[in-house]
Amino acid sequence: MVMDRDALAAMLDQTMLKPTIGRVAAAAWMESNRDEGFATLCVSPFLVPLAAESLAGRRTRVCAVVGFPLGYSLTETKVAEAARLVELGAAEIDMVMNVGALLDDEDAVVLDDIASVALAVHDTSRGRASLKVILETGYLTPEQITRACGLAVSAGAHYVKTSTGFGPRGASVEDVRLMRAAVGDGAGIKAAGGIRDLATALAMIEAGATRIGTSSGREILAALTGPAGTAPRGGAGY
Repeated sequence: MVMDRDALAAMLDQTMLKPTIGRVAAAAWMESNRDEGFATLCVSPFLVPLAAESLAGRRTRVCAVVGFPLGYSLTETKVAEAARLVELGAAEIDMVMNVGALLDDEDAVVLDDIASVALAVHDTSRGRASLKVILETGYLTPEQITRACGLAVSAGAHYVKTSTGFGPRGASVEDVRLMRAAVGDGAGIKAAGGIRDLATALAMIEAGATRIGTSSGREILAALTGPAGTAPRGGAGY
């Protein structure tokens, strides 16, 4: 698979969600990543104001997480968090689905949870953000992944996302293929969790991912040789 360096960079959410990262380390990380052409820098909620300041005037946007990493926050808590993060400068919100509700077949709970956050982040009085819904596919059967994708898109999600990186496993090519079949062209797909090299990133894209979440974005881009690069097809690692 061949991909231009800038096109690949624009598909990467360069991510820093380690719980040990404070403002000093985050500021240095943002400075080193803000001009690489990434789609977003994805950060923890309290770092959103710093990221918005660091990325002002640049193509790379701010992404923040909501209900992270377990997804079992009250819906009103997720809504308040998402709305505030958009006000502070987040252009994309990655929320964790209520996995327990899905596993109990409480589809109405899952739908309301996502739709409520979608309404908050689409409210133009606050600014407008895109919504990604993290399914945490490592807990789900193929049927449950398909059902979760349908609920997320019906509720107003722009993307469905595989994993938090804190669950039982990360993304797999099989997950991405299943998710693409479930949503068709109706939503983007973000593969995240364990994607640390160029071959894995390209395999996810070939399977149908339109966004890659990774903490190794610079290393992935560096693996490209010249303006375009190739990588063998292969499965994802965790």
